[in-house]
Amino acid sequence: MNDFAALPYRPCVGVMLVNGDGRVFVGKRIDARESEGREADAWQMPQGGIDEGEELRAAALRELWEETGVLEHHVALIAQTREELLYDLPDELLGKLWGGRYRGQRQFWLLARFLGEDTDINLEAHDPPEFHDWKWVRPEELPELIVPFKKRVYRAVIEEFRDLI
Repeated sequence: MNDFAALPYRPCVGVMLVNGDGRVFVGKRIDARESEGREADAWQMPQGGIDEGEELRAAALRELWEETGVLEHHVALIAQTREELLYDLPDELLGKLWGGRYRGQRQFWLLARFLGEDTDINLEAHDPPEFHDWKWVRPEELPELIVPFKKRVYRAVIEEFRDLI
């Protein structure tokens, strides 16, 4: 039996992209699995791993572009979480994601104001795309859209950025 608790957390960055109306970008993941004949909840904010030696800001802008097609000149970075937020993978995913090398993720989140137009969002900017649909939602809706094991992290991001949104 594997000792998953001994595994490290994957270094990651997330971006809460907020438009001028105070709504937050969420994308629907392409790799969502069908469950009981219904599509699984797989909406999330842009996020991804930090490459070896990559700075947080650069990783955030890269991930944002890869997942949304949004370019650096379309955003203003406003804030960063004070500390990393951790989440553990559920038992059924341990040993399966990221080559089984991590037990979950440790994430810094950045708040970014979207300065562009909706037409500047291009889910197919990067191959392969990660999202097949997107929308703007009220911040308080986020925890209900994300997979259960990330709800605590999303609540913490909302709480920390609430006054800046």
